[in-house]
Amino acid sequence: MAKPQSANSNTMKEAGAIGQSIWLDFIERDLLRSGELARLVDLGLGGLTSNPTIFQKAITEGADYDDDLLKFAQEGRDTFGIYEGLALQDIAEAADILRQVFDRTHGADGYASIEVNPQLAHDTEGTIEEARSLFSRLGRPNVLVKVPATPAGIPAIRTLIGEGVNINVTLIFSRDAYRNVAGAYIDGVADYVAKGKGKPSSLASVASFFVSRVDTAIDKTLPAESPLRGKTAIANAKLAYATYREIFGGDRFAELRKLGARVQRPLWGSTSAKDPAYSDVMYVDGLIGPDTVNTVPPATLKAFLHHGTVAQSLTEGVDEARSHLGALAEAGVDLDDVTDGLLAAGVEAFTESFVDLLECIDRKRHELIAA
Repeated sequence: MAKPQSANSNTMKEAGAIGQSIWLDFIERDLLRSGELARLVDLGLGGLTSNPTIFQKAITEGADYDDDLLKFAQEGRDTFGIYEGLALQDIAEAADILRQVFDRTHGADGYASIEVNPQLAHDTEGTIEEARSLFSRLGRPNVLVKVPATPAGIPAIRTLIGEGVNINVTLIFSRDAYRNVAGAYIDGVADYVAKGKGKPSSLASVASFFVSRVDTAIDKTLPAESPLRGKTAIANAKLAYATYREIFGGDRFAELRKLGARVQRPLWGSTSAKDPAYSDVMYVDGLIGPDTVNTVPPATLKAFLHHGTVAQSLTEGVDEARSHLGALAEAGVDLDDVTDGLLAAGVEAFTESFVDLLECIDRKRHELIAA
């Protein structure tokens, strides 16, 4: 991982002063064991996210995981068990490095996220069972288990939050899906309180919007000269943030807030600019506001530290965002159809990465045993 320049290395802390936490959307052994993650924490990093694609690259490229892979294979673990062993080791180490942030912020920040097997995206009970297992086996309060915002994932979110499992709800693209996610979180917190499980301040959750993929999909439907290009993702996110403020500032959450419940922060993911014509920090600079998280890949973090601009941007231009989405509809683009397609494609992509990862682990297992 390339080290970010230090010229403007206070941008993460400046964003933190506004109320946004910057997380890293990346994991690998060298990041954890070289001291690089700890260095980034000192610069102001507030958390870390992973997904099947990230683990696929980390585990299958290079030899950093080979010794543990061979050890787990010799213990008789199957391919999935080897994957879990490797992934749990990484997430546990990341959570331990981030624990200082968790303690300093009294549980408001400092989380590491691990994803439920994406093959369970349409299986409510399977998702609940695996999320329970991952959270229990990691045994750390600053871990979030990632559950997708599919129709099957929504009831799983409520159940898991109600049991005290911290959840990162992933693959959110539409504001309608977000309302369902926020409702499941609030219902889960209410269930937790009603069951007398403990103080709701111990619960944590984020709602992860995938941002740049929206522009990538929309831009393909527009003429090259269209002034609507490259604006939908941030407009959609700004209106989602307005919805967040409405929901968590409303009566439904008010009583739980009085009991100490935390809001479910919006998290902006997929925030690298895919189009080289766009600024490499557009999905960071344009999405800064209180009670939010932005999880960025290493290159985007480096760019933000070097030339990012910190200002409260999420609450600016909201009327213009509504006008943009109206103009998009007039241009014949159905945003709901696009976001539905993105959810299906996201589940499929993570599933393919996960299957590829298991195949690579199985191949390496045989190679290492035979060596």
